[in-house]
Amino acid sequence: MKHNSFIFVALFSLASLLSGCQSSDIYQPWSKEKAKAWYAEHPYRAGCNFQPSTAINQIEMWQSATFDAATIDRELGWAEEIGLNVMRVYLSSVVWQNEPESFKQNIDEYLTIADKHHIKTLFVFFDDCWNPESTYGEQPAPKPGIHNSGWVQDPAVSLRADTATLFPILEAYVKDVMTTFKDDPRIWMWDLYNEPGNTGHKMTSMPLLQNVFRWARECQVSQPLTVGVWFMECPELNQFQLANSDIISYHNYSNPDIHRQCIDSLRKYDRPMVCTEYMARRNGSYFQTILPLLKENNVAAINWGFVSGKTNTIFAWDEPMPDVQEPPLWFHDIFRQDHTPFDTEEVSVIQSIMLQ
Repeated sequence: MKHNSFIFVALFSLASLLSGCQSSDIYQPWSKEKAKAWYAEHPYRAGCNFQPSTAINQIEMWQSATFDAATIDRELGWAEEIGLNVMRVYLSSVVWQNEPESFKQNIDEYLTIADKHHIKTLFVFFDDCWNPESTYGEQPAPKPGIHNSGWVQDPAVSLRADTATLFPILEAYVKDVMTTFKDDPRIWMWDLYNEPGNTGHKMTSMPLLQNVFRWARECQVSQPLTVGVWFMECPELNQFQLANSDIISYHNYSNPDIHRQCIDSLRKYDRPMVCTEYMARRNGSYFQTILPLLKENNVAAINWGFVSGKTNTIFAWDEPMPDVQEPPLWFHDIFRQDHTPFDTEEVSVIQSIMLQ
């Protein structure tokens, strides 16, 4: 997702849904010992932020009219071939509000496909990045050469001022999904909120951030919770995210020296770590240099993008190229839709680390 800074210094009715969640006075994160024991039970994990190439955004991925199981199966098969074993996937409150039961059925079908390919999933609920408004149904066509031209914030910006109306809806959404899948071993973790404070929201994102942690804790899911730190100019957000996450996660699209500083700064929290976004070639963040660094430090690695498609993330955040079909240096992503890689050396590096 787009960043204003690359350097992070760690400093249904609602009543029926609530019946499936346990009210509790315990809102604290897992103990460090529990988090370490959980992490140690899993093999080293690396993967991608996954969006099938046929979907421009979260809505197009999940709504039944455009849910593309065949493409998901094919592309996750390619991930399995090179040893990737985890995917970070964005959910959609818009789809849930319009078709809650089929939305959960589509989640289950996705998880069945991923599990067939020995891939765990880290689901993301909310997101402060990119276009401010969203609609259910037909999504816009990609704008040529424009990075993430159709990606949408969740919830929509126009809904955020009226929290008395919005928050009960979002609480019902989170609790419905989490209660349904609270003990599902196919889910690795829950990432509650992507880059809170981005796109100028800053501290206005704190109430939703605080609430989504509370809602999730009340459901007492078996999987750990996290929200990744990413931006040094909102220290209060960072502090809350770090204090409430079971597993520390972060985003870093910088070169190896800066990335190493980020890892070192987060060690003081003495918890397992996951880099939930990295790999932007123009910025010096490459598989060849960052993935070995993460493996060396036992930090799980989730890069942005897998198969080039409607999201246009082969183009950089701030460098539109409307007249270019494919930039000479891809920003994100690994494969074209015909399964040819952007860089065969990158694929070899991934395989050497993940299939050894």
